[in-house]
Amino acid sequence: MFQFLFFPLALFSTFVYAQANELPDFTGLVEKHGAAVVNISAVQSASTSNNQMIPELPGIPENSPFYEFFKRHMQPFPGPRKSEPKSLGSGFIISSDGYILTNAHVIETADEITVKLNDKREYAAEIIGTDRKTDIALIKIDATDLPEVTQGNPDNLKVGEWVIAIGSPFGFEHSVTAGIVSAKGRSLAQENYVPFIQTDVAINPGNSGGPLFNMKGEVVGINSQIYSRTGGFMGLSFAIPINVATEIADQLKDSGKVSRGRIGVMIQEITKELAESFGLSESKGALVVSVEKGSPADRAGIKARDIILLFDEKEVATSADLPRIVGNTKPGSKVFLQVWRDGALKKIKIEVGDTPSDKAVEKRKQKPDIKTERPNRLGLILSEITVAQKKQLEIANGLLVEDMQPGIASQSGIRIGDIIMGFNSKDIRTLEQFNELLSQVKSGKNIALLVKRGEMTTFITMKLTDDDNKP
Repeated sequence: MFQFLFFPLALFSTFVYAQANELPDFTGLVEKHGAAVVNISAVQSASTSNNQMIPELPGIPENSPFYEFFKRHMQPFPGPRKSEPKSLGSGFIISSDGYILTNAHVIETADEITVKLNDKREYAAEIIGTDRKTDIALIKIDATDLPEVTQGNPDNLKVGEWVIAIGSPFGFEHSVTAGIVSAKGRSLAQENYVPFIQTDVAINPGNSGGPLFNMKGEVVGINSQIYSRTGGFMGLSFAIPINVATEIADQLKDSGKVSRGRIGVMIQEITKELAESFGLSESKGALVVSVEKGSPADRAGIKARDIILLFDEKEVATSADLPRIVGNTKPGSKVFLQVWRDGALKKIKIEVGDTPSDKAVEKRKQKPDIKTERPNRLGLILSEITVAQKKQLEIANGLLVEDMQPGIASQSGIRIGDIIMGFNSKDIRTLEQFNELLSQVKSGKNIALLVKRGEMTTFITMKLTDDDNKP
């Protein structure tokens, strides 16, 4: 008598696929290229923010219940002291004569840097240069005939392919973790110059500065950041593409600093609503919200509300693309931009400037005198600003949000004290002009208000409906 066994087709297919496509073996890659990965430690001045130290607690063991009590309540005394060497992160050798790449945040607070090789040799390291904007640092040890990594091309990476990281998470040297490429060209907040490689490789404190390898054994990135709500790994890791890092390293090696292009504009992402407001058929480009006076953009005639679509024949698909493209353009270069202005394409020639040193920005907080008006359709009470107040605020035009009622403006993020400088593609100079433009907008249409708040200028969009506040 025959007995039939039913095996689901889906499970059978999965079983066959798993047999034919076994998980990759990383052992050969680690054995061949792991020797070029280094551990970076340092001696730092261990002091609190006010340069005070907690005294030693002689005779009280750390596991004593009284240890934490006395540690918390004993008065500190001034004066920094040297701590023991502490593992800070990882790095990798890019040339046999001792040049090493790592993250700037790994070594920026170090007084003395020590590099430990895979064979346990240790060397004091010299900082050649750092670049905070890309978080890249180049250091050097006095050694020769060192193992070095092979550099790959991150542009050839494919989402879904295997990658591995080697580093020193929590000081555990030469730890290997693996995963896949989750995405490419990621933009992160406050990181304008790096199109990050996102992976699900386990990265933890101490991995920073270490290499990300592809399956060919080529370095394609520098492990730099994680997204976490706990401080530990949560499946979102970000690496700096190696071509970005080596370009920075070459400049640091040649001059000790990085020169990058700059045009002097503040920009914003184009949303579907903004595109509609400006008559643009696609949500692409970088929307200029302000132009720095005297900057290359100002001299070239670029205006707030221009949408930059091309820069030096390179497409600006999103606002995050523009800082990278401009930053990679040599200062002094003369290039063409294609912008969308007043419903038409316009070609503008510009000479790219150089990025200045970071300077503290003085904030002006004095509130201008106002003249009250009744709430408009958006629920805003606006007032005009005098010539003297415009000069003080360093603006050419705008209306002050004196007060507001609950409505579409408050829901969209407008706040009391904001200055409304533009309405779609128009500069706003008077209340009469603003109210006239507002009256022309039909229900269901989007508008974009150019709003200045402190040192920040941005467009805020809102869709008007029949339920809006009426004047």
